[in-house]
Amino acid sequence: MVTQVGNYKRTVKRSDDGHRLCNDMMNCIQERAKIEKSYSQQLTDWSKRWRHLVDKGPQYGTVERAWSALMAEAEKVSELHQDVRNGLMNEDFEKVKNWQKEAYHKQMMGGFKETKESEDGFKKAQKPWAKKLKEVEAAKKNYQAACKEEKLASMRETNGKGDPAATADQLKKFTEKVDKCKQDSQKAREKYEKALEELGNCTPQYMESMEQVFAQSQHTQEEEEEEEEEKEEEEEVEEEEEEEEGGGGGERRRRSYATVYRELEHVVMSASPQEDLKKEAKSKKNHDGVTLTQWSDEDQAAPDSGADTNGGGPNPFSEEGPEKGGVRVRALYDYDGQEQDELSFKAGEPPGNVEAEH
Repeated sequence: MVTQVGNYKRTVKRSDDGHRLCNDMMNCIQERAKIEKSYSQQLTDWSKRWRHLVDKGPQYGTVERAWSALMAEAEKVSELHQDVRNGLMNEDFEKVKNWQKEAYHKQMMGGFKETKESEDGFKKAQKPWAKKLKEVEAAKKNYQAACKEEKLASMRETNGKGDPAATADQLKKFTEKVDKCKQDSQKAREKYEKALEELGNCTPQYMESMEQVFAQSQHTQEEEEEEEEEKEEEEEVEEEEEEEEGGGGGERRRRSYATVYRELEHVVMSASPQEDLKKEAKSKKNHDGVTLTQWSDEDQAAPDSGADTNGGGPNPFSEEGPEKGGVRVRALYDYDGQEQDELSFKAGEPPGNVEAEH
């Protein structure tokens, strides 16, 4: 129960505070959205710059793929932060803005309609009770004054009786004053008790009226919140239908940070400098020592065999040619074997049959 007149203003002030808090919330969301957008752009710029440098760098193999994966991660995370920014501005910011617009209506003379209606409702509901409370305060004041006057009269009477110089008329007046003060005090007490009784009788109605005004103001807000929730549910259903019709158009929005970093971890952990060195050594061996090439029909007619270059030489399709399952090759450069299982060649000489790779 509100025990002071006008104490409902703290409740009314909640309406104004709510409007201010909506502004604070929108500013907070807007600032965070700017941070997300800025970070997203920085990641994109960083990824473009370093992808260009990596593409022109000397790295290769799994190390290059792992390095490039960092740029891919940055691009995906940039998209996620951009999604966060879009969600903040297009969804959260708009929800708060629309709710504020629907919940608060400014008046021409200043202030909000809802605040004025709430304040007028509380004031009207409290007016009868405030009037009774005022009467109680006045009766209480009169009663206290009467009691004080009675006490002073009693003190004068007592002092007069103890004064040998006091006459009988003076003592009589002191006694009459005490009797009158007692009567006045009793009357003031009766009025005070009656005022308290009347205040107590109207208190239940007062509390009911105040609760109704409060419930009415809350009911309006609850209705607006329910309407907003229904609208949100409809929008969610529409978004789901659009995604189904679009064949998974929301896949990028559903990509999580965990998925991005799992992919990055997999690529980085797959990097193997030892494997890259083995592949590089194998490639270097095939290109620096000897290049194996299949002879053409013209190459198979060797000059020192006396064969005719017009086709009179040995038939490359004859069974007397190279062994089945092999290819005839020739060395383009001199090469000395570096290992026990490697051959040495001279430029222009056939090293022999090499198993064909299938």
